[in-house]
Amino acid sequence: MVSIKGGRRRVVTSAVSTLTAGLALGAFALTGTADGATDIGAADGPRVKPTVVLEHGAFADGSSWNGVITRLRADGYPVVAAADPLRGPASDAAALRTVLGHIKGPKVLVGHSYGGSVISEAAAGDPDVKALVYVAAFLPAPGESALELTEKFPGSTLSDALDPVTYRQADGTAATDLYIRQDEFRHQFAADVPAGQAALMAAGQRPIAQAALVEKATVAAWKTKPSWDIVTTEDLNIPAAAQRFMAERAHAHTTEVAASHSVAVSRPRLVADVIERAARATVR
Repeated sequence: MVSIKGGRRRVVTSAVSTLTAGLALGAFALTGTADGATDIGAADGPRVKPTVVLEHGAFADGSSWNGVITRLRADGYPVVAAADPLRGPASDAAALRTVLGHIKGPKVLVGHSYGGSVISEAAAGDPDVKALVYVAAFLPAPGESALELTEKFPGSTLSDALDPVTYRQADGTAATDLYIRQDEFRHQFAADVPAGQAALMAAGQRPIAQAALVEKATVAAWKTKPSWDIVTTEDLNIPAAAQRFMAERAHAHTTEVAASHSVAVSRPRLVADVIERAARATVR
């Protein structure tokens, strides 16, 4: 079940049928621009399709966006799936800003899970980021951490599924990386993903530094930029109540869906639809 708040859900046709209809009516002309964005000449004036930049979260990698990327590209959007180091919001945001700096033109920034903390910091003060999309994600305010927001409401079972690995850093200090135990991964992280696919995700998961989950945010781009949020009501990582709290505080356009934390994998069309809605609302 999917419910939409803050806007009417559109019906998305395939890129092929859209292009065919446009050519038949003479209403659209599709051309690529030098910066990779797409210009569409339409009756209500020219539009630019922004580059969509996707930031994954903990226990995942860029391949978690594959289904979303396929659909966005079919609809004419340039897409970049950035690699998140998963070391801490400040340093990860700095890494993401190096990616943003190489992309010309308007951008829509999308964060899944912990990636929401990263985009909230990376987008601050960047006029080319026109919209933020949070996917089962954290929207921390300055002074808040991911762990604090997770524990604000009951419902997360993540701590019981974690497999911590402590190691010695180059300076001799100890640090801990967190994985999800592979035998718990599907239930905890991807309950609505086919078992075989979830097993591959478990094997290829990237760990997050334990310190990243307690590092406090210093800035919140959602305070000044329009935001969209997908709340996953069957999420065992970030409770739905916590997600709703953050979305409401940010005045985000909210979509609720009965899905696991891995909604970008299990419901890629829905995620792509929300991203495109944000792009159409903020970029012309």
